[in-house]
Amino acid sequence: MNQKPNSAVLESVGRMLTEKIHTDITINASDGSIGAHRAVLAARSPVFHSMFKHNLKENHDSNINISDMSIESCQAFINYLYGIIEDEEFFKHRLELLHAANKYDICGLRDVCSESLAEDIDSSNVLERLQDSYMYQLPKLKLHCMQYLVKFGRIFDIKDDFNAFLQTVDKDLVIQLLGEALSVCKGS
Repeated sequence: MNQKPNSAVLESVGRMLTEKIHTDITINASDGSIGAHRAVLAARSPVFHSMFKHNLKENHDSNINISDMSIESCQAFINYLYGIIEDEEFFKHRLELLHAANKYDICGLRDVCSESLAEDIDSSNVLERLQDSYMYQLPKLKLHCMQYLVKFGRIFDIKDDFNAFLQTVDKDLVIQLLGEALSVCKGS
């Protein structure tokens, strides 16, 4: 049976993190470091589990370098792994969390990031989110972005940005966009 930890367990584990009780690994972000627990990291991520199970440098040095994340984003990531992330923190760092979820193979985090990013698509972020959905293979987010652009006619609102986007994006994504546009036209 798959039980979710109760709030007392989460509170205890969260306290262990915040008070640095028996931390046994240091995570080095681009601009700082955080103490954590191998057992928690390994339990939440198959990538971390593999790092600690095998004779890798991270296991011997008791350091993990996550240089592609700021300390603030990395703290949000660790807080997620410990089950103590706050809604505001999640919302603020969800793009970085999506990257970390992909890098450390954390499907639940990938899914909640994808769902959250789909909720507030607008003209200022749709192209970035479409690129992210393609890069991280998030079909629901990609569908939301394509629908926003094609079905709701927002391509015309951002035509200059869209033209620049088409010049740099993977051609397979362009083909998918054209397919979506053709299906909308066919349905009209």
